[in-house]
Amino acid sequence: MSIHAIYQLLPRLFGNIGGKNTPSGSIEDNGCGKMDSITPQVLRRIKSFGYSHVWYTGLLEHATKTDYSRYGIATDHPAVVKGTAGSPYAIKDYYDIDPDLATDPAQRMAEFENLVARTHQAGLKVIIDFVPNHVARQYHSDAHPAGVADLGADDDMTRAFSADNNFYYIPNERLHCDNFCPGADYMESPAKATGNDRFDAWPDRNDWYETIKLNYGVDYVGGRVHHFNPIPNTWKKMTDILLFWCGKGIDAFRCDMAEMVPVDFWHYATAAVKEQYPHIEFVAEVYDPNQYRNYIHYGGFDYLYNKVGLYDTLRAVMRHEASASAITSEWQKVDDIRSHMLNFLENHDEQRIASDFFSGTAQAGFPAFIVCALLDRAPVMLYAGQELGERGMDAEGFSGRDGRTTIFDYWCVDSLRKLCKGKKSFTKSERALYDTYERIVSMSGRDIVTQGENYDLMYANYGDTCVFDYHHLFAFIRRHGSETLLVVVNFDEKEHQTRLTIPAHAFDFLKMKEGKYTAKDLLTDTDVQITLKRYGITEITVPAQSGVVLEF
Repeated sequence: MSIHAIYQLLPRLFGNIGGKNTPSGSIEDNGCGKMDSITPQVLRRIKSFGYSHVWYTGLLEHATKTDYSRYGIATDHPAVVKGTAGSPYAIKDYYDIDPDLATDPAQRMAEFENLVARTHQAGLKVIIDFVPNHVARQYHSDAHPAGVADLGADDDMTRAFSADNNFYYIPNERLHCDNFCPGADYMESPAKATGNDRFDAWPDRNDWYETIKLNYGVDYVGGRVHHFNPIPNTWKKMTDILLFWCGKGIDAFRCDMAEMVPVDFWHYATAAVKEQYPHIEFVAEVYDPNQYRNYIHYGGFDYLYNKVGLYDTLRAVMRHEASASAITSEWQKVDDIRSHMLNFLENHDEQRIASDFFSGTAQAGFPAFIVCALLDRAPVMLYAGQELGERGMDAEGFSGRDGRTTIFDYWCVDSLRKLCKGKKSFTKSERALYDTYERIVSMSGRDIVTQGENYDLMYANYGDTCVFDYHHLFAFIRRHGSETLLVVVNFDEKEHQTRLTIPAHAFDFLKMKEGKYTAKDLLTDTDVQITLKRYGITEITVPAQSGVVLEF
């Protein structure tokens, strides 16, 4: 496995450096980022930050209210498009690139191929989305290879379920739009099941009403009976789509809502892909911890979202809703698969750290991100704008002011504009944030992190919180060869002068020697004098909402 740090960016937003920022505005009003905006200079900066991979979010052609009919692309009915730009997860053509992202929409595939080449030339690898569970209501591929039958083209629409169908149907009933777009004249008859497993004709605004569910041979209406032999038609078509993009030179897939698709399909598809392209890696968006090992060991996934577990716990600790000591139990729950977990604090689905809905300040993210990046061998992910403290407090359109950065509308995000322009556009406080994140991400790629042992020190430091405040502090050691990192993070808004106990077992397990050391704090490049003794006291000063990473 090769991923150690992922940089997620949404090209539609990332490359947009101008526009009126009219709520729900058109592409003409608000502008749109292009693949060409991700220049060699931008990619070199991303590489120098310490990332191994870039996840280009929302590259595939999806439903939109923008008219591209002059390029032979059918228009979408506005009633079944969320926002103005549309959701990147309502795929309209699995075999095509979103025309919004091309300088010349007629050359969108060539521009994508150039982006892949530029990314590789910068020493980075490419991750793209694979959205297997659902497609846009008006899915139609006009770019599929010759001889490939379109999804749904041969379906028997008189049957609610057939193992040979690509979609699920509600026979003899049209789709009712009243609950999500009253008065709409959109016609779908018979209605197809909605993407979030809604098997009736009445989705509402809180449903994924803009999408339809793909049929992988599970009869949801008939008791969830599996029809996997012979191999369902959908399995073959979706595997062919994966292979198509492998042929374009990508390095990994981030698989959207992977657990809504049967693990048996993943077992089939990942094996087929890796037989032809052994280097391809798969990242799964999975939220059920009871299924983690199944999706890794049987489904063939290399990495899983560490959302229900580490992310949720870190968020609670950052908001002072949980003790920092709770972090220990979260890594212990996945101890046997920790290197397969993908750690993060932000992505396109989650609220920004600095938003009013999360922590209200970007500084609060540092101790948690240090844990994400350095606690174990798992890779870490950062979402573009996080490194400048993006607040996500704009009311861009469909989703309103919710602490997230829109995925549904055209918008010029100030932090992303600055990232495209370069460091000269950063304020002093933004530069400090950027530099600290850069230091942490760079550390995540070192051998001591990707290969080293880790030792959680919390169990030896429960007791008097005046000595070690385990509600706000978290401490651990990383060791590889002759290198050692002693890490202590502080979730509190005030500095802590703490006394840390390192148990005898840590010295034995990590083969450390007692003594006095001059350690370097890798976050500040300052020297710190520390004393290490079995069950002795190590005195450390830990800054507010930050940490120390002491190398010795």
